[in-house]
Amino acid sequence: MLKRETVRPELVTLLVSVCLLAFYNFPLWRHLHDITPAGWQGVVMMGAFALMVLAIFNFVLTLLAFKWVFKPALTLLLLIGAGVAYFMSQYGVLLDKGMLRNIAETDVAEVRDLLSIKLAVHLFVLGVLPAWWLWRMPISYRPWHRELMSKVLVSVASFSVLGVVALTNYQGLSSLFRNHHELRLMVAPSNFLGAANGYLREELASTHKTLQTIGVDAVKAPAWSTHKRHSLTVLVLGESARAENFGVLGYKRNTTPELQAESGLIAFSNVSSCGTETAVSVPCMFSNLGRKDYSAAQAKSQEGLLDVLKRAGLHVLWRDNQSGCKGVCDQVSFENVSNLKDPRLCADRECHDEILLKDLQGYIDRLDQDTVLVLHQMGSHGPAYFKRYPKEFERFTPVCESNALSDCSRESITNGYDNTLAYTDHVLASLIDLLRSNQDKLDTAMLYLSDHGESLGEYNLFLHGTPYVMAPEQQTHVAMLTWFSDSYQRTFALDNDCLKGERAKSFSHDNLFHSMLGLLEVKTNVYDPKLDMFAACRRTPSPHSLASE
Repeated sequence: MLKRETVRPELVTLLVSVCLLAFYNFPLWRHLHDITPAGWQGVVMMGAFALMVLAIFNFVLTLLAFKWVFKPALTLLLLIGAGVAYFMSQYGVLLDKGMLRNIAETDVAEVRDLLSIKLAVHLFVLGVLPAWWLWRMPISYRPWHRELMSKVLVSVASFSVLGVVALTNYQGLSSLFRNHHELRLMVAPSNFLGAANGYLREELASTHKTLQTIGVDAVKAPAWSTHKRHSLTVLVLGESARAENFGVLGYKRNTTPELQAESGLIAFSNVSSCGTETAVSVPCMFSNLGRKDYSAAQAKSQEGLLDVLKRAGLHVLWRDNQSGCKGVCDQVSFENVSNLKDPRLCADRECHDEILLKDLQGYIDRLDQDTVLVLHQMGSHGPAYFKRYPKEFERFTPVCESNALSDCSRESITNGYDNTLAYTDHVLASLIDLLRSNQDKLDTAMLYLSDHGESLGEYNLFLHGTPYVMAPEQQTHVAMLTWFSDSYQRTFALDNDCLKGERAKSFSHDNLFHSMLGLLEVKTNVYDPKLDMFAACRRTPSPHSLASE
């Protein structure tokens, strides 16, 4: 039997580097083609970029080319590269630590929505087959001192190529890197490794910190002594609901007919999110950090809005139909309704958002204290938009019924997404009707705010999670709605007509923390009246003027 010819590790590192560059980075090459000049100038620039990346890949893989490490490490890189290449090609995502955090904190239902035969084939062709070939290839290693010398020589050669290419194409490459920071997030699998490093460092930093209390002085303001009955303030946390497709905000389709018929509803037209993924937006909006000062480590190491409200004496309940609260409800009451066995609202291991209203009337009947209720929707979470609503809400057709969005037309993707908003419209209107029907015994209110928006193919992007600095408006412009019962307006001295005049003003997630404290008349030194969107429309002086005394 013939013995298979052995190869040196240097050849393997070069072959794998070429394969990673050529077959795992199609989105990168498409993007480079779009942003480089036409003609030979662009070809030269793309070639120089490719040689630089190849030299870096070859250098890094050379550092791994030791007998007991090499094949396992390359196998892992090939599998990671295959997965990253698929999601970048399929949805146009850019991979940074924020996106990786979103992946790490997702739940089984959301992962299930991303699985497909197309993904399995992609992983097999670009992951399993190359790994199988790698393990069958006999690699011949030299004695350790000669192997070390060989690695030094390969490293020097790689850096020489890198240096020569950079110097001979300095002007074009420096302009390319300066103007297109997204490129580093598009090179697979190094983008995953960089994101993993950033995410793990952030997690380790937050792990060693004790939870910092904020608003330790929080109390109900004296105005509460005049309240004649209990209040229920419902904060609905939407999911992937971009403002652009809300009928009540001027969309060409009437995706919100029920809300448009609700008297007293106010739709704010200029609201931006703190992040482009749930794992950032939710902790950020419930913190007092603001988008510019936000960090995941800091948010995890300190209390947030719900803790301050609870300390002031309000009962707080988080009712969840999604992947949890990302840590913001850890110290308050929590109820997971996503796994209830309701034959009408739950099927295929998930529940539609009306489950959030299940037994809510009974809850109201038993209410014996002032309460803030947070309802966390599944909302418009993609890519399986068709799963997010009951069939009777499929008003816009045809609908994409695949999680491989590249297999569907833009029209069918948008139809499915718009149907999710039509269902959200029904859920919110039903909630308002329920709150209105109980306003004779409770002061009731609803605030709706989406965590981030969604891309539906604009700029070849789908879903969400694009780094904020590069994110299109579709991912950052979100819907916000308010409704206050007449008795709530009287009790909390809120002028709804005044608030209608504020609806076109610029607001963001930064306003939520301070607006909720102001609205609920909680006196504390962490309140900032400048960020309270309701401050200008309260008919009496804010109790927080005492906070500085």
